[in-house]
Parts: sequence; structure tokens; C-alpha cells
Amino acid sequence: MAKLYFYYSAMNAGKSTVLLQSSYNYQERGMDTLLFSSVVDTRYGTGKISSRIGVSSQAVPFDSNFNLFEYAEKHAQKHPKLKCVLVDEAQFLNKKQVMQLTEIVDKLNLPVLTYGLRSDFQGEPFEGSMYLLVWADNITEIKTICHCGRKATMNMRIDSEGRPIKVGDQIQVGGNERYVSTCRKHFQNS
Repeated sequence: MAKLYFYYSAMNAGKSTVLLQSSYNYQERGMDTLLFSSVVDTRYGTGKISSRIGVSSQAVPFDSNFNLFEYAEKHAQKHPKLKCVLVDEAQFLNKKQVMQLTEIVDKLNLPVLTYGLRSDFQGEPFEGSMYLLVWADNITEIKTICHCGRKATMNMRIDSEGRPIKVGDQIQVGGNERYVSTCRKHFQNS
């Protein structure tokens, strides 16, 4: 029976690496996968999922108007070996798109594995993550650590000098030069 999975973490925990490994595992066994990635994250080019360790794969880019269910349904009709749908940067989904993922699971009987951040740099939930936390069948944290050695659960935005930034747009794409994963204590005390 297919399920909707949400794998979440703070920045730099290896979410994209885990996604790409999951896709590879299916493909190694002769099964096709369908990968989606948000157009918001253009660090590695649109339509590409890349990990910090250098592994990458092509993906179907989605924006806020993209219908994931319709695309997956048409794709499944043309590719009978399709056995799994994977979504990177799932925090950038909207409520409607998370519902579309539930339709992929319930109507197409395909497992959907989503990977994303739980919260932004102000400790506020992303829309996609909030609804995945509510509607996913399985929720798993991918752990990473703060500079103090505690589990990192927060994403601190920093300036070029490494100082915390507390205000700004919710979405500002970046990597290690812009964000640091911290524990709640260091996030609140910054």
C-alpha cells in the first residue's frame, strides 16, 4: 500500500543525498522514479537535484501553479515501470500541491517521498512543510548537528560576516554562505 512520506531536517543534513539514493535504489531494481524539484532553488540550475557531495539527477521543475497529480498521472500512463515519486525542496509546495501528492498516493497507488525544511530562518513553518506534517502517512527527521554538538533543528540566516539576520523575505535561496543549522538554544540566543 502506497504512502506519503515527509523527510524533514534543518539545512545541510543531506536531504537531497538521501532522495537521490532512494531514487537510485528503485532504478537499480529496474523500477522508474519521477523526481520533482522547485523552481525556487536555482543554485544548480532549474530542473536538477544536486547534493553537496556531488551527486545529481534531472528533475521536473515545479512552481506554485504546477499540478503534480496531473503530471504524475500522465507520466505513469507512458511509463508503466514508474514505482515512486520523489519531491525535493518540499517546503516550497503549497497546500493544494500537498493535496495533489495525497492523490498520487491514493489514486495512483504510488509512494511519494518528500524532502524539505520544516521551518524558515525566523522559526516559522513553510506552507508545504506544515501540510506535509499534517497529511503525510510517515514523518521522519533527518538529523544534523549544531556547532555545539547538539541536534540542529533550526535554520539561521547569516550575513557575509556570519552575523544572524532576523528579518527579510521568507524565501532566500542559499547554502553554507547564507545559512547555518543550529540547535534551538543557539537560534534563540543569537
